[in-house]
Amino acid sequence: MNSIDQLEEKIAHLTRSVDDLSEVIARQDKELALLTRRVALLIEREMARDQDTGSSIVLTDQRPPHW
Repeated sequence: MNSIDQLEEKIAHLTRSVDDLSEVIARQDKELALLTRRVALLIEREMARDQDTGSSIVLTDQRPPHW
């Protein structure tokens, strides 16, 4: 096997690896966008819940109601 064949084989393997990694990154980008939207919705929901209770001050020195 001459050096050109070896180089072509390495290029083929590297091209395959780049394509595989590109697919992984694209999938992760979609998952990250979905999770970012979900976190934003949860934050909005929690802010709305805080506004509904009318208490924006968190009193950390109070005992929980089950005590």
